[in-house]
Amino acid sequence: MKIIVLDDWSGSFKTLPCYARLKDHEVTVYSDSEKDPAKLAARINGHEALILTQERSAFPRELIERLTTLKIVAQTGSHRHHIDFDACTEKGIIVTSYNRGGSGVSTAELTWALILASLRHIPREVEQLKQGAWQTTLGTGLRGLTLGVYGLGGIGSAVAQVGKAFNMNVTCWGRESSRARIAAAGYTMPATREAFFREADIVSLHIFANEETRGIVTAADLALMKPTSLLVNTSRARLIEPGALFTALQQGRPGRAAVDVYETEPVLNGDHPLLKMPNVICTPHLGYAVTSTFENLYGAAIDNLLAYAAGVPVNVVNAEVLTRR
Repeated sequence: MKIIVLDDWSGSFKTLPCYARLKDHEVTVYSDSEKDPAKLAARINGHEALILTQERSAFPRELIERLTTLKIVAQTGSHRHHIDFDACTEKGIIVTSYNRGGSGVSTAELTWALILASLRHIPREVEQLKQGAWQTTLGTGLRGLTLGVYGLGGIGSAVAQVGKAFNMNVTCWGRESSRARIAAAGYTMPATREAFFREADIVSLHIFANEETRGIVTAADLALMKPTSLLVNTSRARLIEPGALFTALQQGRPGRAAVDVYETEPVLNGDHPLLKMPNVICTPHLGYAVTSTFENLYGAAIDNLLAYAAGVPVNVVNAEVLTRR
């Protein structure tokens, strides 16, 4: 089977233990991203199987209708909004997806790395020290600050627990149905959404991104934040109203931000307005980029491809395609 892997930005796929399981197949890996549907189709054609890495490449009808040889797509992770399933079914392309699950610990770890880097001015101090300067700033300690966690799922819970260990006042926001769970975890849920944003020294977003949550954090929400506060986003950029964060930072509420996610990825050549702001720390979507997570994600995709190669496809999302085929 000829397999193509897209968007392996860090060149990690062939270094993972699970890669050895494809030794009987021909595997081509691309580490860049091709956004043009015609050019991407030309890249995919000639292959029977495709591994999609997270949401890095969209898989719309415009692309699917140009494909001539593809029989199966193995999607990594739980996000599927970028795939046109109807077009895949019409074309006879099987789409498989299985998320083995995970604690999200690596994303929680990065969240705290960003919080500490921002409050203690670590990137600036590292550069200043290289240039010969010594102690050019005063940082902000965490004890007694209010940490606002928006979304108390697995990742949000891990972030909140660390905040509690630092003797912070932890508040959470979510659906009204979350209030009892938040209280049971020992945190508080402010009386209003406005109070959540107004009172927090740090707001960290941990909401699952779908059409319902797109733009859920608005310009009005950000305008309520303190001039000394920090907004952290290690979830998805589309959770914030388009353009709202850049404008809010220009206006000084919040005073700073730390982000790991962007509207369009990858961000190349420094071409993003947040990269040019001195009050923002930006990282290239590193939240889940650890060896154990990648082994988990790609390993599940390889399971699905090998099952297909054996004639018993599993974890098929568009099951109707099996009948058509």
